[in-house]
Amino acid sequence: LLSSPVRRQAQQRCEGCHSLFGEYYCGICHLFDRDKKQYHCAECGICRIGPKEDFFHCSKCNLCLSLSLRGKHKCIENVSRQDCPICLEDIHTSRVGAHVLPCGHLLHRTCYEDMLKEGYRCPLCMHSALDMTRYWRQLDDEVAQTPMPTEYQNMMVEILCNDCNARSTVQFHLLGMKCKNCESYNTAQDGRCRLPLEEQ
Repeated sequence: LLSSPVRRQAQQRCEGCHSLFGEYYCGICHLFDRDKKQYHCAECGICRIGPKEDFFHCSKCNLCLSLSLRGKHKCIENVSRQDCPICLEDIHTSRVGAHVLPCGHLLHRTCYEDMLKEGYRCPLCMHSALDMTRYWRQLDDEVAQTPMPTEYQNMMVEILCNDCNARSTVQFHLLGMKCKNCESYNTAQDGRCRLPLEEQ
């Protein structure tokens, strides 16, 4: 009769020759790797690239985030369980770090950097993905220096702000329409252009 093979527990070194299988070994994930300052996060259920001292686990977002974001990010429950809206790949188990947008949505850090080459808005909710205040003030100057043709000078339009979700009626301008509430130009026309009542 053949004897059944002896089951051995996974471990960092070979019991026979003591060869090292990996500089890092996780007894829970059974992960062997070169040392990249990895650590096992019990809440995430996987090993993460560290060092551990630089990260904290946000229980609402369900993800390990940089300590610089502690108390400074908008939490969305289980946001890490969604795929990256740029590359459509998993964020939670990715080796690429996650970037938290001001709106709370997550992108891979590399996808965020690529996105900024094309635009400035979250692909899910259209909220500004970074502080645009300086650019909005530049746009103020450009709008002031660019008069509209006579037929459009008194044209009013209803807008919806993608940053604060406020609705307002503002003067139409081809370069952009500024939110009356938060002064952002990240707005969308939410109705037809119309003349003021006195000119209709």
